[in-house]
Amino acid sequence: MSESKYDLREWKKKLASFERPRMSASVGQLINSVGPFLLLWILAYLSLEVSYWLTILCAIPAAGFLVRTFIIFHDCTHYSFFKNRKANEIVGMFTGLFTFCSYEQWKNSHATHHASNGNLEKRGVGDVWTMTLQEYGDASKWKRFRYRVYRNPIVLFLIGPLYIFLLDYRFNTKNASKKEKRHVWMTNVILGSIVLLLGTTLGWKAFILVELPIFYIATFSGVWLFYVQHQFEDGYFENNDNWNYVEAALKGSSFYKLPKVLQWFSGNIGFHHVHHLNSRVPNYHLEKAHKSDPRLQDVPTLTLWTSLKSLSFKLWDEQSKKFIVNRDIHIYLRKKQLEL
Repeated sequence: MSESKYDLREWKKKLASFERPRMSASVGQLINSVGPFLLLWILAYLSLEVSYWLTILCAIPAAGFLVRTFIIFHDCTHYSFFKNRKANEIVGMFTGLFTFCSYEQWKNSHATHHASNGNLEKRGVGDVWTMTLQEYGDASKWKRFRYRVYRNPIVLFLIGPLYIFLLDYRFNTKNASKKEKRHVWMTNVILGSIVLLLGTTLGWKAFILVELPIFYIATFSGVWLFYVQHQFEDGYFENNDNWNYVEAALKGSSFYKLPKVLQWFSGNIGFHHVHHLNSRVPNYHLEKAHKSDPRLQDVPTLTLWTSLKSLSFKLWDEQSKKFIVNRDIHIYLRKKQLEL
């Protein structure tokens, strides 16, 4: 790979033309995401009188539109969905309510993720807990146990999404600014009011039977997308002195090549390497940006099938520069015990 591939100034110039949001595209995407979601939610509620299987049938595409709505929220936190900063904030706060996210809180933690993705000395904010092989070997039995529980697919993908979106996002982080704290509590009050209104008018049982499967499928999908976009065998992790922003984007963020229908529902977020290279590119320009330069196609590429392998990766090996599976972890630990 040429050195120019990792020249940030060159990429800023190259991708500048894709940064410009189009009002018609943004408004159109808002309509064709939020509109169908609300319609399917209502249909799911009405279908309770017919069959709960019909409710689930409505819930699946509704969850897809909720993921698409989250991508709009995500773009707004990067100020890339509209030219106007205030428009991004207003639409961001509005769409954040659908996924139970505080705009200001999520914007700040996600900005930290972008600024430190793959930096071994700056892990812990807006990312998946990842330990190196050596760290795991040196850790106490209790810490190893907690890590294994955390990385267990049942916890990470079945329990984790509901915990993160329903509970974790309800509280302020330790170093939150006054503005962020206000946003979190304001979001909680508005969400609480909406849930209370819907629960009392529609009936709590009906509300939960409709909202829970939609919300669960959508949040599971979101966590899975985020996971596979950074947790793949030939990923990228470096110490601060060797860390490079462009390398982290092109080596540490995957191109998740999805079927067209899933690409549409996920708002092109599979072109994650382009997004990390320039977060000001709105989601509807990511594919065009990806196709604009052959170097953007020479990146780690995953499909639905190959991405399943990511479930087996547990620790980052600094020597081989790869994620490793349980078998290699056990071999390492045995060697370490023999050395002692």
